Amino acid sequence: MKFIEELNPIWQEKWEKAGFETAMPIQEQMIPEMLAGNDIVAESPTGSGKTLAYVLPILERVNPAKKSIQAMIIAPSQELSMQIVNVLREWTEGTDVTVAQLIGGANVQRQLEKLKKKPTIVVGTPGRLNELVKSKKLKMHEIRILVLDEGDQLMAREHRGVMKDLIEKTQNERQLVLVSATITEEVELVAERLMQHPTRIQVTAEDLPMLGKVTHSFIKVEERDKTDLLRRISHIDGMKALAFVNNLDQLLMKEEKLKFRDAKIVALHSEMKKEERKKALDSFRKGEVSVLIATEVAARGLDIDAVTHVIHVDVPQTVEQYLHRSGRTGRAGADGEVLTLLAYQDERHYKKFTKELPSKTVQKVLHGGQLIEGNSKTIAEKGNRR
Repeated sequence: MKFIEELNPIWQEKWEKAGFETAMPIQEQMIPEMLAGNDIVAESPTGSGKTLAYVLPILERVNPAKKSIQAMIIAPSQELSMQIVNVLREWTEGTDVTVAQLIGGANVQRQLEKLKKKPTIVVGTPGRLNELVKSKKLKMHEIRILVLDEGDQLMAREHRGVMKDLIEKTQNERQLVLVSATITEEVELVAERLMQHPTRIQVTAEDLPMLGKVTHSFIKVEERDKTDLLRRISHIDGMKALAFVNNLDQLLMKEEKLKFRDAKIVALHSEMKKEERKKALDSFRKGEVSVLIATEVAARGLDIDAVTHVIHVDVPQTVEQYLHRSGRTGRAGADGEVLTLLAYQDERHYKKFTKELPSKTVQKVLHGGQLIEGNSKTIAEKGNRR
């Protein structure tokens, strides 16, 4: 991870605080190339760390003292734009780098106010960016770094014309970076026509860490039964699990119920005082409780050894989120398990993004105080055969 040492101390410190022990393959390959100012076409699976692979070099190369838009990131959907903005906000907190989000479906007036303040970085969707450029509210010639995230979608027929216009309005010496989970013919054309000797980077699912050591499993459960299932899981011998809930209200409700039911569980959330946080973490580290239930925000930067399980109490919203949370087990050569409590309404969403995983997911049930492979029907049949 030599590239980290070359970054400004502020970004090195934030990297450390985020608790990343190693860089993902795409980051190791792409960050030095971006820092060198090269045009890039990078292919890497969903959830493999692409966002940070371009965010870090952008942060390193922009100058917040200069009041102009220096970098632009274009994404095909509002959701992806918002995720990128969240990553940027997290990393730029406490610095002078400013970020504005320019997406369709949001208040234009508010976006124009932000543009007047000359943000350092803008993130947007093609339609809204095009609208702002046409009305001369957004000037493309100032941009030094242009990143196309999900480039294959941006270059599909519906966006292609707009994208070509936007790219052609930038200066020739700007850096153009395109990242995508799949490289299509359209992407190849962009590389050929609009890039200067692009560096090609390709990362496959086989190159990703977490291979072999981690089992990805799920238990089918009704939404209303999740809290009780968590309580039962907390009594499994040798369990040391980090459990994630998507929002604070759900977490507070579950914490309340679990307290009354003799569960070996502590919660961690943003409304806790520093001492309460420390007490919860200590009891988990010492093994007095076997499950620490938290929101993603509360668990950021936590360094906890020997986590046997990561439990997704709620299915994460994105593959990135799933992999980021899941990466907390199976470390340092130890085995681990990622268990999702799967309610019927989330099945399609879960299946869609777990098909990207290097290994197949396994269905399990909690039976006789153990997590075992199978479903309730096969377990019942086994019982009958005895």
